[in-house]
Amino acid sequence: MASRKKYKILSPDGFTIDFQVNFYPSMKKVKEAFESWKKRYEAQGYYSSASYGRIPLDVLEEYCTLIET
Repeated sequence: MASRKKYKILSPDGFTIDFQVNFYPSMKKVKEAFESWKKRYEAQGYYSSASYGRIPLDVLEEYCTLIET
């Protein structure tokens, strides 16, 4: 039996975007979690990163890291 892939997404600063979830079972769930996380920053209009400074929300995904196991 082949093992199923699991996914985790890290913020630009290397932290998981959801400390309640270790891994997501599908890319669909990753996308949903990312969009939900990104909404938390809509009021200020950017994500503030210790490493990269202010990251506009329209390019935030490019600064995140996807881990696949």
